[in-house]
Amino acid sequence: MQAVTRITFVDENRQKFFGEGPSRLLHAVEETGSLRAAAQSMGMAYTKALKILRNAERALGFALTSRTTGGRDGGGSRLTKEGKEWLERYDRYRDACMEANSRLYLEFFPEQRQTASDSDR
Repeated sequence: MQAVTRITFVDENRQKFFGEGPSRLLHAVEETGSLRAAAQSMGMAYTKALKILRNAERALGFALTSRTTGGRDGGGSRLTKEGKEWLERYDRYRDACMEANSRLYLEFFPEQRQTASDSDR
Protein backbone atom coordinates (compact mmCIF):
# COMPACT_ATOMS: atom_id res chain seq x y z
CA MET A 1 0.00 0.00 0.00
CA GLN A 2 1.20 3.46 -0.84
CA ALA A 3 -0.13 7.00 -0.65
CA VAL A 4 0.51 9.15 -3.72
CA THR A 5 0.65 12.94 -3.76
CA ARG A 6 -0.34 14.81 -6.91
CA ILE A 7 -0.31 18.58 -6.96
CA THR A 8 -2.72 20.18 -9.40
CA PHE A 9 -3.55 23.86 -9.69
CA VAL A 10 -7.02 24.83 -10.89
CA ASP A 11 -8.42 28.20 -11.96
CA GLU A 12 -11.50 29.97 -10.60
CA ASN A 13 -13.67 27.63 -12.72
CA ARG A 14 -11.93 24.61 -11.19
CA GLN A 15 -10.28 23.82 -14.53
CA LYS A 16 -6.83 22.26 -14.22
CA PHE A 17 -4.08 24.49 -15.57
CA PHE A 18 -0.86 23.27 -13.98
CA GLY A 19 0.50 20.02 -12.59
CA GLU A 20 3.21 17.46 -13.20
CA GLY A 21 2.71 17.34 -16.98
CA PRO A 22 3.13 21.08 -17.59
CA SER A 23 6.02 21.06 -15.11
CA ARG A 24 7.80 18.33 -17.08
CA LEU A 25 7.10 20.24 -20.29
CA LEU A 26 8.69 23.42 -18.92
CA HIS A 27 11.72 21.51 -17.64
CA ALA A 28 12.10 20.00 -21.11
CA VAL A 29 11.86 23.47 -22.70
CA GLU A 30 14.60 24.60 -20.36
CA GLU A 31 16.77 21.62 -21.35
CA THR A 32 16.15 21.71 -25.10
CA GLY A 33 15.60 25.42 -25.77
CA SER A 34 12.58 24.50 -27.88
CA LEU A 35 8.90 23.88 -27.20
CA ARG A 36 8.76 21.61 -30.25
CA ALA A 37 11.73 19.53 -29.07
CA ALA A 38 10.33 19.44 -25.53
CA ALA A 39 6.98 18.16 -26.83
CA GLN A 40 8.68 15.54 -28.99
CA SER A 41 10.79 14.32 -26.06
CA MET A 42 7.54 13.69 -24.17
CA GLY A 43 5.80 12.02 -27.13
CA MET A 44 3.38 14.93 -27.33
CA ALA A 45 2.12 16.87 -30.33
CA TYR A 46 3.47 20.42 -30.59
CA THR A 47 -0.08 21.78 -30.80
CA LYS A 48 -1.00 20.06 -27.53
CA ALA A 49 2.13 21.43 -25.82
CA LEU A 50 1.30 24.92 -27.06
CA LYS A 51 -2.28 24.59 -25.80
CA ILE A 52 -1.06 23.44 -22.35
CA LEU A 53 1.38 26.33 -22.19
CA ARG A 54 -1.16 28.96 -23.29
CA ASN A 55 -3.76 27.62 -20.85
CA ALA A 56 -1.31 27.90 -17.93
CA GLU A 57 -0.17 31.37 -19.01
CA ARG A 58 -3.77 32.57 -19.25
CA ALA A 59 -4.59 31.26 -15.77
CA LEU A 60 -1.40 32.64 -14.22
CA GLY A 61 -1.58 36.01 -15.96
CA PHE A 62 2.02 36.00 -17.18
CA ALA A 63 4.15 34.36 -19.85
CA LEU A 64 6.03 31.23 -18.85
CA THR A 65 8.18 31.19 -21.97
CA SER A 66 9.40 33.57 -24.59
CA ARG A 67 9.27 32.14 -28.07
CA THR A 68 11.03 33.17 -31.27
CA THR A 69 9.84 31.91 -34.61
CA GLY A 70 12.13 30.06 -36.98
CA GLY A 71 13.99 31.54 -39.87
CA ARG A 72 17.59 31.74 -40.89
CA ASP A 73 18.84 31.37 -37.32
CA GLY A 74 16.06 28.98 -36.26
CA GLY A 75 13.51 29.52 -33.55
CA GLY A 76 13.38 28.54 -29.95
CA SER A 77 11.80 28.93 -26.55
CA ARG A 78 13.16 29.76 -23.17
CA LEU A 79 11.61 30.28 -19.78
CA THR A 80 10.89 33.84 -18.79
CA LYS A 81 12.11 35.10 -15.42
CA GLU A 82 8.56 34.67 -14.09
CA GLY A 83 8.35 31.22 -15.67
CA LYS A 84 11.55 30.09 -13.95
CA GLU A 85 10.38 31.47 -10.61
CA TRP A 86 6.96 29.78 -10.96
CA LEU A 87 8.52 26.44 -11.91
CA GLU A 88 10.98 26.56 -9.00
CA ARG A 89 8.19 27.43 -6.55
CA TYR A 90 5.96 24.68 -7.96
CA ASP A 91 8.79 22.12 -7.62
CA ARG A 92 9.57 23.16 -4.04
CA TYR A 93 5.87 23.13 -3.09
CA ARG A 94 5.33 19.71 -4.70
CA ASP A 95 8.39 18.27 -2.94
CA ALA A 96 7.29 19.69 0.43
CA CYS A 97 3.81 18.21 -0.04
CA MET A 98 5.28 14.81 -0.91
CA GLU A 99 7.51 14.90 2.18
CA ALA A 100 4.58 15.87 4.39
CA ASN A 101 2.45 13.12 2.86
CA SER A 102 5.15 10.53 3.56
CA ARG A 103 5.41 11.60 7.20
CA LEU A 104 1.64 11.66 7.66
CA TYR A 105 1.22 8.31 5.93
CA LEU A 106 3.58 6.65 8.39
CA GLU A 107 1.93 8.45 11.29
CA PHE A 108 -1.54 7.17 10.35
CA PHE A 109 -0.40 3.79 9.00
CA PRO A 110 2.64 2.90 11.17
CA GLU A 111 2.46 -0.74 10.13
CA GLN A 112 3.62 0.38 6.67
CA ARG A 113 6.99 1.51 8.10
CA GLN A 114 8.23 -2.09 8.05
CA THR A 115 6.91 -2.61 4.52
CA ALA A 116 8.67 0.55 3.34
CA SER A 117 11.99 -0.45 4.91
CA ASP A 118 11.68 -3.96 3.42
CA SER A 119 11.33 -2.50 -0.07
CA ASP A 120 14.45 -0.33 0.43
CA ARG A 121 16.61 -3.44 0.51
